[in-house]
Amino acid sequence: MNFLNKMERKFGRYAIHNLSAYIIALYVAGYLLYFFAPASIFSYLTLEPYYILHGQIWRLVTWILIPPESPGIFTIIMLFFYYSLGTSLEQTWGAFRYNVYIFMGMISTVLGAFLLYVILHVVYGGNVVFGSALFSTYYINMSIFLAFALSYPNMQVMLYFFIPIKMKWMGILYGFFIVYSFLKSGWVGKVAIIASLLNFIVFFLMTRDYRRVSPKEIRRKQNFKRQMNTANPGNGRQPMHKCAVCGRTELDGDDLEFRYCSKCDGNYEYCQDHLFTHQHVHKKQ
Repeated sequence: MNFLNKMERKFGRYAIHNLSAYIIALYVAGYLLYFFAPASIFSYLTLEPYYILHGQIWRLVTWILIPPESPGIFTIIMLFFYYSLGTSLEQTWGAFRYNVYIFMGMISTVLGAFLLYVILHVVYGGNVVFGSALFSTYYINMSIFLAFALSYPNMQVMLYFFIPIKMKWMGILYGFFIVYSFLKSGWVGKVAIIASLLNFIVFFLMTRDYRRVSPKEIRRKQNFKRQMNTANPGNGRQPMHKCAVCGRTELDGDDLEFRYCSKCDGNYEYCQDHLFTHQHVHKKQ
């Protein structure tokens, strides 16, 4: 996406690195409230447009504290699992794109809540209060899982610790579950699901931009270039620029741009996707 590339060049330096750690920290805080705070506390944290419009603006943010799932024996394992997925995506996409993906999901969830509030107010009139955590981070977490499954389709994980299964099949399984939940829900639930997964829809089903930086695509291009140079050693073009993070060169796409980083010790060159998001290299004294 050219627009996203321009935005990254302009605002990439402001991206939050290791965003997944902050998200998990919020979930942990939510679980602590679940165990130690009065049960009524969550009624003041939910995403309720009616109360937000009447001055309780903290609800625009505090709904993120509500745990996506009820606490159980696998809670800690799931927290580490989502942290691992998010960290891998950030390393693959760069911090800026991962930030955009996550915050787009959160913002679209808030907008979806207000859209639903307006629709219900127009149709039924009166004060509309959802009365529960209808909008939560559950499907945002689901979008992280689906994004990882598309970026690493052949990675194998151990389901329930002993069943080996590839991520693409897990992604398909989750996809069927989402479709089933969507069809089973009323139109109110449908709005909530679409709003929470809008980041996934925009990033993947519409733009397909993930293919440019997915590990499989990068490896495929590198193997193709290597085979071409082996078959035609005299005619193969040698790249002049190479990204120190993803390994792409100007031969991988005419729209790629490369710059040297003035903050790194040494001549390290980066593509536009990683110029502002890479970890600076410093020589040990």
